[in-house]
Amino acid sequence: MTATENSEDSSSAAPQQLTKELVVQNKMGIHARPAAMIVRVTNRYQSDVFVEKDSEQVNGKSIMGLMMLAAGKGSRVKFIANGPDAAQILEELEELFTRKFDEA
Repeated sequence: MTATENSEDSSSAAPQQLTKELVVQNKMGIHARPAAMIVRVTNRYQSDVFVEKDSEQVNGKSIMGLMMLAAGKGSRVKFIANGPDAAQILEELEELFTRKFDEA
């Protein structure tokens, strides 16, 4: 690989910041089990993830942080992903919220 090809590869994987607002739809909100599911998703990727609710921001890779948001049903939470795989994280999180964390 030449130096030119290498720099092109790194520019195509340039870190990016993306945000997505999601609505908590499951009956019990983000309690321990949904928080653990979110953390399982976010820890599979190298990007940093933060979650905001009512001007409070927590690390999206922290179960305790997520539970401290007290995000009940109907709450709007904003995910902020910074890194080369930010889009993939947000897409997978949106699917998780759409599935209501696989709860009845």
